[in-house]
Amino acid sequence: MTKRIERQLNSFKYNGEPVRITLGTLILMCLCVLLLIAATFTQVTLQHPYLPLDTFSFLGQNPDNSQIVSHFTKTYKYIPQIPMVFFIVALLGRKFGILTVLVYIILGMFFPIFALGGGITYLFEYGFGYILAFIPAIFFTGTLLKIKTDFLRILLMTVLGVLSIHILGILYMLFIATLRHASADLIFGWIFSQSGIQVFYDIFFTVLGIYLGRWTRRLLWIVIC
Repeated sequence: MTKRIERQLNSFKYNGEPVRITLGTLILMCLCVLLLIAATFTQVTLQHPYLPLDTFSFLGQNPDNSQIVSHFTKTYKYIPQIPMVFFIVALLGRKFGILTVLVYIILGMFFPIFALGGGITYLFEYGFGYILAFIPAIFFTGTLLKIKTDFLRILLMTVLGVLSIHILGILYMLFIATLRHASADLIFGWIFSQSGIQVFYDIFFTVLGIYLGRWTRRLLWIVIC
C-alpha cells in the first residue's frame, strides 16, 4: 500500500469528522446523492392496524368481517426521503452530510431530481422549504452524533431533527402561499397532507436510518483498517 492511499484511508475517521475529501469519501458522497434521489421517487405502501375515532361503534360486530378488518387497517403511501437524509449524516458525519445535500440541491436546480421536477423555478414550489431544512437538521444531528449516544438520546435527537424539517418546511410553504395568495383551505390541506401523520412515520424510520448509518460507518471503518 502506498503512502498516498494510506493517507486517504486514514482521513476517514470513525471517531471524528473527516478533514478533507478523499477518493473514498467522494465515492460515498456520490452514492449518497444517488440514494437520496432514489428515496425521493420511492413510494412504500405501509399497512398496519390502528384505532379510528369511531372504534366503539364496531363493538359487538363480527371481527372476521372483512369490512371491519379493513376499517381497522391503515394504508399509507410513504416516501422515505427524510430517513435517508439522517442515514447520510450518520454515515458521513456533519460536514460531508451537509455537502452531500448541497450537491443534491444544486443538481436539482438543473435536473428534475426533486419530487415535482427541478430547475430554478422549483424555488417557488411549496415543498422546497423541506429540502432546504435538511441542512440545519443535518448540522444539528451531526453535531450531536459526535457525542456518545444511547437510544433515548437518539430518539430525542430524531424528534427534534424531524420536527425542525417540518416546521421550517411549513414556514417556507406559508411564505410561498402568501406570495401566491393561496386560499386557507389549500394551505391547511397541503400542510395536513405533508406534515400530518407523515411526521410519525418520519420519526420511526429516521431512528432506523440513523442506526443503519452508524452500523454502515462502523463496517466501513473495519473494512478500510
